[in-house]
Order: sequence, then C-alpha cells, then structure tokens
Amino acid sequence: MSGQWAASALHWWQEAGVDTIVGETPRDWLNPRKAPAVKAGDAHAEALPATLGAFQAWLLAGDVPAFGGAPAARVGPSGDPAAGLMVLVDMPAAEDVAAGALLSGEAGQLFDRMLAAIGRDRENLYLASLTPAPSAAGRMEASSLEALGRIARHHVALAAPRALLLFGDACGKALLGLAVGEGRGRWHEFETPDGRIKTLLTIRPEKLLKQPNLKKHAWEDLQRLMEGLKP
Repeated sequence: MSGQWAASALHWWQEAGVDTIVGETPRDWLNPRKAPAVKAGDAHAEALPATLGAFQAWLLAGDVPAFGGAPAARVGPSGDPAAGLMVLVDMPAAEDVAAGALLSGEAGQLFDRMLAAIGRDRENLYLASLTPAPSAAGRMEASSLEALGRIARHHVALAAPRALLLFGDACGKALLGLAVGEGRGRWHEFETPDGRIKTLLTIRPEKLLKQPNLKKHAWEDLQRLMEGLKP
C-alpha cells in the first residue's frame, strides 16, 4: 500500500511540474493573508435538518426545486465527516450519477493523485457537492447559486471541518462571493455558529485536465492546505 501511495503521489507531483517541495521565495506559512469572514447564518438554514445524518438523507430525497432532477439522479456526500477536511465540488457529472459517487471519472483519478500527494485518500476527508443533482445544461446556472449557497453553508456548519477546500468558480461564488481567479492563493475564513473554518479555493480537477499548465497553482494550494491542517 505504501508503495502505491508513493507512486501515486510522485505521479501527481510530476504532472504538476514539481521538482522541489521548498520554494525559492521565503513564505510565512504561519501567517497567511486573511480575507473577510464569510457569514454562514441564514434564516432559511433554520428550516433545514438539524443533524448531519438527517441532512444527508434530505439531500437525496428532499423536495428542493434548486436541486432539479429526480431523487434517483442524485449523488450524496461520501467519506468521513470527522476527518477534519471537507471538500466541496459544484455538482455530479453524468458519469458520477452512473457510478453513484462524486468525481468518479478521469477527473476523479486526478483528484485521487492530488490527495495522495498530501498523504490523504477519500476515506480521510468528507466530499460533497453544492447540489447532489446534475443540471440539465451540464453547468451551474448563476441564478441558482444563492439558493445552493444557503444550503451549502448549512451543510458546512453541520460537518464542522477544521478546513474547507472549494473546487471551482461556482463553489467560490456561492460561499465566498469570489471566483477562483479572485480568491485562490490565500486562506479565507468561513464563519459558522460554532466558530470560523479555514477555507481555500482552488482549480477544479476537470479544468486541470484541460489546462495542465495550471497544475503548478493547484500544487501551491495543496501545500497551503497541508500546512493549514497541521495540528
């Protein structure tokens, strides 16, 4: 198992163009720049299920127009909510619906290599999506982000991770009000009733496959995530 993990991690590092873990430019990892705290409280959240288990069941069967699609076409969260790291993507792809799991295709294989590069796997995080149902258009509609953001804020508050990793513009805009180009490269703070959660915004695996030159930026974000998760 350790050999497979090492090979997977090295594969990701090679794809990202990494030839050294320590950069030439000094960086103060203990004092990352902070963005203004993001408020998670919302009147709509009070009507949502109050426990994580009940909320997960509601995601798969709840009557929520913002999700679209039939309950049978939904894909729920996976992994361990107690792992300390929550990862949020925008929506399941068609292949995810067929597999019954988020990030199941080629993008998922890249995601697994990214996890291996930081010493994690899918069992050591909590993976969820803004919406458990794919849209008919195959993309996230801007008009749905406000409603989905309210639901996702409640989800994050229930999971209460030590750190939150957001993939892509839709997640960034829904929870931070920022696209990846505006918000990546620094920590943000996501405020919940139980305290603030450190949050990073990074590039979607699907985009990394189409634009491999961006992998160096994703690696920088993963390094920052590793530092933030240290005890």
